[in-house]
Amino acid sequence: MESEAAGGPVGVVCPGCGGAEVRTVEQARGGKGAMRDDLYGRLAPGPDKTGDGCMHFAEGMVLTGIGIALAYTGVDQDKPLYTIGGVLLALVCFAGTFAVVRGDGREKTAAEAGAPCAERLWRPARYCSGCASVFCPGGTPWQGVLTPEQFKKLVWTEAGYADQLLAGDKARNAEIPSDVLPERL
Repeated sequence: MESEAAGGPVGVVCPGCGGAEVRTVEQARGGKGAMRDDLYGRLAPGPDKTGDGCMHFAEGMVLTGIGIALAYTGVDQDKPLYTIGGVLLALVCFAGTFAVVRGDGREKTAAEAGAPCAERLWRPARYCSGCASVFCPGGTPWQGVLTPEQFKKLVWTEAGYADQLLAGDKARNAEIPSDVLPERL
C-alpha cells in the first residue's frame, strides 16, 4: 500500500525498470515532458465528445444554405442546371448533416456509458517516465506493464468505445497481453 506525502505517492517503484520517476497517468498527461511525448493523447481515458454534434450541425446547415442559394440563383437567372444542382446539393447536405449528427450522438452516448469502467482502470494507473510504461501498483484492477498505446487500448476496449480510436492512432493496432485482466470487469 502506498502512502501520500508531499502531494504524491511514496514508495511506488516501476516493475518494468525499477525506476522511481512514477506519476499517476492524470499527472503524466499534464506534467513534465507530456507535450514532447504526446502523453495527453496517448494516455486519454476516453474520446473527447464535447460539442461535436453542434459544430457538425452548424457546418451542415451552412452547406445546405449554399445549396439553397445556388438553387435560388438558378430560379432567378432562369438557369435550370443551377436550380436542379442547388436543390440536390441542399437535400444531400441536409440528409448528410442529420446522419453525421446522429452518429455523433451515438458516440457520445457510448463514451458516457463507458466512462465508469474506464475510470476504474485509468484512475489507479501509474506512468513511469524512465521506461515510458504504465502499470497498476499492486496489480489491481489490472496487472502487468504496458506501453501507453496498450494501456489506452485496454481502457477504451473495456469501456466499450475502442471503435472510436482514430485510424492514425497507434493504440488502434496495439496488442494487449491476454493476462492483463485477472478477471473481466
